[in-house]
Parts: sequence; structure tokens; C-alpha cells
Amino acid sequence: MAATVYFTKDLSPASVVRLYDTVGKKLSGRIAIKVHSGEDGNQNFLHPEFWKPVVDHVGGTIVECNTAYEGERNATPKHIKLLKKHKWTDFFDVDLMDAEGPDVEIPVKNGTHLQKDIMGKHFLDYDSMLVLSHFKGHPMGGYGGALKQLSIGCASSAGKVYIHSAGKYQKAEDQDTLWGDLPPQDAFLESMAEAASAVVDHFAGNIVYINVMANMSVDCDCCAIAEDPCLKDIGILASLDPVAIDSACIDLVKASKNIGREHFLERVNSRNGEHTIDTARDLGIGTREYELIEC
Repeated sequence: MAATVYFTKDLSPASVVRLYDTVGKKLSGRIAIKVHSGEDGNQNFLHPEFWKPVVDHVGGTIVECNTAYEGERNATPKHIKLLKKHKWTDFFDVDLMDAEGPDVEIPVKNGTHLQKDIMGKHFLDYDSMLVLSHFKGHPMGGYGGALKQLSIGCASSAGKVYIHSAGKYQKAEDQDTLWGDLPPQDAFLESMAEAASAVVDHFAGNIVYINVMANMSVDCDCCAIAEDPCLKDIGILASLDPVAIDSACIDLVKASKNIGREHFLERVNSRNGEHTIDTARDLGIGTREYELIEC
């Protein structure tokens, strides 16, 4: 059965709220709101002012996790300082889920590379999740959208090491070894999909996904030095299916007549980025068949 993906060309905070309501899934209980808060120096991430109306509308806590690479977000004190610098704490309650240990593990069903997903211990405090994704390129994954937010985005620092290494390393202190011993590209992409499936299974349908196609650089918001956007802004999408919403974003890029289309798709295709989407589909957490409803 095809999934439903709602779409608007109006890139406004009010449209984010409207699409959340249009999806028709009212999140309840303790709601985690996953964002990408931006690496220090990055010029493309979506700022807290943009997300504030939907966060206020839904109610919940902004959640983030420490990274597994050099920068200003790979250790709790630095990360908290940067969250303040980027003004997230001016607007919201923010939970750095792996600010303190011990990490927790949730199961990965039918994983080829991963048997578990390693999360900050505060992950278990939440009953539902709103996944707010800035759709853009990515230097390793090809693109970043809902599936990346579920996997790399939600994992603790140790969990990120585990995913990037396709299950070989699983401690935060292994990150220096990791970057000199990366697995084959498809194994990494498959591991991202497996980790995403664990989060989807954990929340058992209590997730809403919103992807914003704006400021689309070939580089991720995790890059301190990123290319400027190469592709004209497209719009906002919302769905209950993470595979369908990422598929729709890729298809909208392919259909674009903008001059930056080829550069963006080169980044996606050179990293085999759609393999993550296909693997997530094969794991049963969504479908690539969708109906795009403009509203």
C-alpha cells in the first residue's frame, strides 16, 4: 500500500505546523523532538526560530546527542555551550540524551551488521517522537533526511561509532580508530537503515516526520565548513513513513529543473545514498511507493 506524503511549497514556520496537523497523528505522552542543532561554523542549519511554532504547538523536548568526530559537539560541556550559542536553550527545553552515562541499548531486528542500537539513557524517557529533518546532502551518506535523523541523529556518541563502523566498534573512545578503519560504503548505509529500524520499532508508530527542503547544500549541517546551498528551495513534506518521505524528497530533487540539481545528485549517487532507503524498505519500516498530496 502506498504511503501518504503531504507537501507544500510554502517554506514558512506556519506551514510546518499546518502539515503536522494535516498528517493527523497527534503525538502524546512525553514527546522527543529531534532536530539537527548545527555544528559550530555551519551556515545552513535551520535555526530554532524556524522550528519554534511547531515545537510550541506539539509540546515536547528538543533532543540531541553527542557526535563522534572532532568539533564542538563531541563532548557534553562543549555541546551544551554550542546549544546555547545557537540559541536553542533560549527557546526550548533541550535534552542532550547522552550527556551522562550509562548508555542504553534497543534491539535491531533482522540486522545484517547491527544487533542493537546504542542510545543515550534519556532516550527511554520518551513515549513518542517528532522528527524534524533538514533535507540536504551529506559527505558520507550522500544525503541526510528522516532516516539519518533516526539513525545517526538519535544514537549516542558510542552508537554513532557503532553505526559508522557497521558494528565493529561500540565505544565512544573508539572514534579515533574508526575513522582510519571504515567499513565498505554499503555496509555503513545498511547499518544506518538498521539503526533507524530500531527507533521505529521502539516507538511503535508514535512518530511523525517532517522534512524541510531548504538551504540544500551537498554538505551536512554537521560540517563546520560546508558548501553554500546549490539547489533552489523546494518545500516542506510530512508523513508517517520515513522511507516514503525521504523517497519523495529524492524524487523532487530529480524532478527539479534548477541548475544545482546535477551537483546535488552527484553527491547522492556517488555515495550510493538511495541504498539506505532501499535497505530501510527491505527491513519493513516503510515503502518507496507514495502518494504526494500538495496542500
